[in-house]
Amino acid sequence: MRITFTPAAVTSLAPYIEEGRKQLKLLHDTEGCGCVVSGVPALQLIEQGGPDDRLAQGDPFPFWFEPRHEVFFEPELRIDYDAAREAYSLKSDSQIYTLDLRFLKN
Repeated sequence: MRITFTPAAVTSLAPYIEEGRKQLKLLHDTEGCGCVVSGVPALQLIEQGGPDDRLAQGDPFPFWFEPRHEVFFEPELRIDYDAAREAYSLKSDSQIYTLDLRFLKN
């Protein structure tokens, strides 16, 4: 899996991760959904990956993800940021996953 971050997303995310203490993780969040298939994507700041996480190279940021959730995403993804809406989006060439990608900062 690979994520390309648009220039707007890079500008927005860089302050959170530029000191190297935080990293990004792409989640398939199922909390409150009742079923793993009903999960929604989210982007989370973490200090380090967990034992079940895999590090992937993104452009320009590396990111963590859980391999068991890889099936819910296409191999090539894009994260963009709309400053007017203060919202991230997750897309691929064939679909829009969400125009309001949650960004979990804790």
